[in-house]
Amino acid sequence: MVNLNGFFSAFFNPDIAARYLPDIIKGFWITTGLGVATIVAGLILGLALAIARARQNMWLSGLIVAFADVFRALPPLVVIIMFYFALPYLGVSMSSFLSTWLALTLVLAAFAEETYWSGILALPKGQTEAARSTGLSWFQTMRLVVLPQAIRMTLAPLTNRVLAITKNTALGSVVALSEILNAAQAATSNAGNPTPLTLGALAYLVLFGPMVMLARWLERSWQWRR
Repeated sequence: MVNLNGFFSAFFNPDIAARYLPDIIKGFWITTGLGVATIVAGLILGLALAIARARQNMWLSGLIVAFADVFRALPPLVVIIMFYFALPYLGVSMSSFLSTWLALTLVLAAFAEETYWSGILALPKGQTEAARSTGLSWFQTMRLVVLPQAIRMTLAPLTNRVLAITKNTALGSVVALSEILNAAQAATSNAGNPTPLTLGALAYLVLFGPMVMLARWLERSWQWRR
């Protein structure tokens, strides 16, 4: 038999929601700051690595490929735990925010580098040769000819990867980062009621819903037309 009163009392209790909403809001802003910092740093680092790899220096390219392979292979949770718990033994201590941000940034950069690189390789070599023949330098050719087209071609997979990795901000709860999930779990334990988890789910929708819609709009507006 359906018990709607029990369902709403358990997951949508207004008294408990009002009591713990400030904690969820605080976690929301921490998650937002972490997500924005990860996206900006990860995409910039990934683009820089792809440009450096395009220089086709054997040793530099080898290091970049090794970096990308390692951080694409490791689960983000493992990287976060290693940074937070293992590095202090080597004399390097990180806060929960810094360790989570650095781990997610490096993972995103690894995927972004490979995505940008695939776009660079997809361009016909004749375009680069034609640009160089007009007197453009190598960096000018990359900035004005290669990268604008490569980024457009890789926009769809890149935005999907950004969303997937940014949602891993919830893994920060493992190292006691007071983001949305951690705040919701702590509030649920204190209240003995899962209503704070419902608030956490709504907070994630408020945060990532617009990002999903923005990604879809970018894919439609900047899609590559051959």
